[in-house]
This record gives sequence, C-alpha cells and structure tokens, in this order.
Amino acid sequence: MLRESVRALAEAKIAPSAAAVDEEARFPQEARDALEANDLHAVHVPEEFGGAGGDALAAVIVIEEVARVCASSSLIPAVNKLGSLPVMLSGSKELKEKYLRPLAEARAMFSYCLSEPDAGSDAAGMKTKAVRDGDHYVLNGVKRWITNAGVSDYYTVMAVTDPSKRSRGISAFVVEKDDEGVSFGAPEKKLGIKGSPTREVYLDNVRIPADRMIGEEGTGFATAMRTLDHTRITIAAQALGIAQGALDYAVGYVKEREQFGRPIADFQGVQFMLADMAMKVETARQMTYAAAGRSEREEKDLTFFGAAAKCFASDAAMEVTTDAVQLLGGYGYTRDYPLERMMRDAKITQIYEGTNQIQRVVMAKQLLK
Repeated sequence: MLRESVRALAEAKIAPSAAAVDEEARFPQEARDALEANDLHAVHVPEEFGGAGGDALAAVIVIEEVARVCASSSLIPAVNKLGSLPVMLSGSKELKEKYLRPLAEARAMFSYCLSEPDAGSDAAGMKTKAVRDGDHYVLNGVKRWITNAGVSDYYTVMAVTDPSKRSRGISAFVVEKDDEGVSFGAPEKKLGIKGSPTREVYLDNVRIPADRMIGEEGTGFATAMRTLDHTRITIAAQALGIAQGALDYAVGYVKEREQFGRPIADFQGVQFMLADMAMKVETARQMTYAAAGRSEREEKDLTFFGAAAKCFASDAAMEVTTDAVQLLGGYGYTRDYPLERMMRDAKITQIYEGTNQIQRVVMAKQLLK
C-alpha cells in the first residue's frame, strides 16, 4: 500500500521535472511540495512529535520509490532523517519537541554537518570548535559536503569541545540557519544529484544556547557513528531505487527497440544482461530490507548490516546503471534519455556517508571483534 502510493505520487509529481532539475541544477521544490503535502518528507518522526511514526522499512520504501524517478528528490526524506536522527537518538525531550515537530509539520528541513575540508573519512580529526561561554556555546569552523545546505532550516553540527580527547571530545549541537554567524558557500558543481545543493557551512562565532547540545558533552562522535549505522541504510535504499529505475527503463526499451528485424529483447546476450541486472537489484533489496529490520530492532549486528547494505547496493547501482546505458547504445549516452542521469547519480552512493572502502573497513572490524 505504501509502495503503491509513493510510486504513484513519484511518477505523477516528481518524475516530470526530474530531467529539468538535473539540467538546471536547481532544488526540486516540486518534489518537496508533493512529499510534504502527503506526509512523506520525514516519515521517521514519532507520532509523539507530530510525525507519521514510520519504521525504518517505511523510510526505506519512500526513499527507494522517489529515487527510482529522481535521486536528487530522494535526498529530501533521506537527509531529513540523517539530520534529525541524532536528536531522536540522544536529544532531550525538550529538544525533540522543539526540532522534530516543525520537521514533521513541514515547517523545516534538517541537514547533517560532520565532514570538513580536512576531515572526511577521518571524521574524528575535525577542527570545528565549540567553546563554553556561560549558558552558551560559541562555534567556529567550516563544514563541507553538506547536503541541502542553505535550504535546510536546522543543522546537526559536530564540534570539538575538548581537543585533548579526540573522538571523546566531540559534542553535537543543533544550529539554526538564522543564527547569527551562519553562512554558506557556493553550491558545488557536481557530477550527479545536481538538484540537491551541496555547500560548505561556515560558523563564525555562532553563539547558541547550551541546551541545544544533543546529549552530554563529549558524546557527539558516538551519536554521529550510531546515526550512520541507521542512515547508511537510507543510502542503500537510494541506490536501490536508482538501480530499479534504470532496470525498468532498460526493460521497456529493449522490448520496443528493433534491430535485424526483431526486438533486441529476443537476443540472448541482452537477456543475460537483464538477468544479471535484476539479480543485483533483488539482492540489494533483500540486504537493504534486512538491514532496515535490524535498524528498527537496534540489533547488535546493525553496524555490519548497515555498511554491507550500503556498500553492496551502491556498487550494484553503479553496475546496473552502466549496463542500462549500454543496452540503449548511443541513445543511453544522451541527455534525451534518463539513464545517463541515473548513472551519474548512482556514483555518489558509493562515496557519501562513508566511501565503500570505508564500509569494507567497518565490516571487517565487526567480523574481527
């Protein structure tokens, strides 16, 4: 039921503008409006705070079906979850009420600020600082690769509160777009997901109340890593949706495209390619859904499954979209067809929320514990 309704909405309201959003590198406001009007922009927010109370699998299905037609648009529900999940996991009830309710009621969007110019895979090497000043903290630093920066109203920011403790000296805060001293860099000129703005976030003597700290001082890095255990699954869902969209389009094309007097779908070489693509998509789906179940139950092997699902699904998406372009031949290489966009969009799923090389490190560490 959920899948059917999201797919219908995505095809009617989001798909028609997907190519223009990519071509013009503009935020998909049409998608945001449609998702918010149907309470699909942040299904993970608990009912207690005005949300739909959707479980991890519901969030996965929403992201998957939106990504099937437009990867950029799927980052609206995905990043709303990424940015707000630290508040859900570690925030006080007062903080949850203050920030989750506006998100649920479509009055705000959330982003997540972990990476920095010199702290990517080594996130614990961050330099952004938060210094206590009475009942406030003063933040200074630069965050890079921030999805939906400038559009989102709220930002979960990781900052160093005790430089002597490395990861245990990092704390998490909610920063608001309108806080004095917050500004944004120019949008990055990216290969894909062009409709989702990626910008630096500048924090210049940003003074915020101390009660905007998420959890206790020094627990921010642990919260950040726990968040990624859950939200890597949303990237798996995005990759899965992109791959499914490419497979669906390729299947339709080969049935209609004729060469040598018959549809190219009749040729065994094409059939073998489609079979391999479908196997990868379905395997990715099973891994992603299995990881979502573990996310919902907070199982001990979530770290492994979240990393594995993200890694496998994104690798599969890159392979499937590449093969889909190949099946269309020269047409697949043009912007008149959606597959080259899907191929470009798939690439980022192998990179963000931890590169797939980092995912393999994470998995190996879990196996060797």
